[in-house]
Amino acid sequence: MSSDLDRWMPRHPVVLAITGASGAPYAVRLLQALVALRVPTWLIVSGHGWRLLQTESEIGDLETLRVQVESGGTPGSFASVVTVFDDTDRGAPPASGSARTSGMVVCPCSMGTVSAIAHGTSRSLVERAADVALKERRKLILVPRETPLSLIHLENLTAVTRAGATVIPAAPGFYHKPAGISDLVDFMVARILDHLDIEHDVGRRWGSIPGE
Repeated sequence: MSSDLDRWMPRHPVVLAITGASGAPYAVRLLQALVALRVPTWLIVSGHGWRLLQTESEIGDLETLRVQVESGGTPGSFASVVTVFDDTDRGAPPASGSARTSGMVVCPCSMGTVSAIAHGTSRSLVERAADVALKERRKLILVPRETPLSLIHLENLTAVTRAGATVIPAAPGFYHKPAGISDLVDFMVARILDHLDIEHDVGRRWGSIPGE
């Protein structure tokens, strides 16, 4: 692991949005990593995102999410790093281009959210924040989890990519010889952190795996 002095950290907050696509463990692990790395994070969870967290991770409220994120870490770290915004508040800082951020991740990202971003409808804070990331030419990372993909899905994913977003499908690899689900989750979280240009030690990289 790099020392704290060697580790590069964003100057501005990372926006993390959680929507209703399957993949709650990815979102929770990513938030855990951001908090552990002391990366300032603006968190937005859609209504369907909360239902997803409850269904897949038994996280039904913010306090339970905080406890899960801080498990095995430093108590109080969540509050010192994470600022939570209501998805219905389209006047919150993530909705404005003048509020500087280091980029945005939507993880997991529902196909409805992809469609809204592709067409600029901005009906919620999640969608508006993504719209802002695109117009300000900031990093926007979408982590969709859907299969199979219809032509509409593919066209919307193509549209957001052309607009400047990076699409990282929730499709973990197996070449690192995962021992369990947590290794598969870490594989995806590591790729997301890489594309945010955040130094980390989540998962294993190619070249560090026995038998390569």
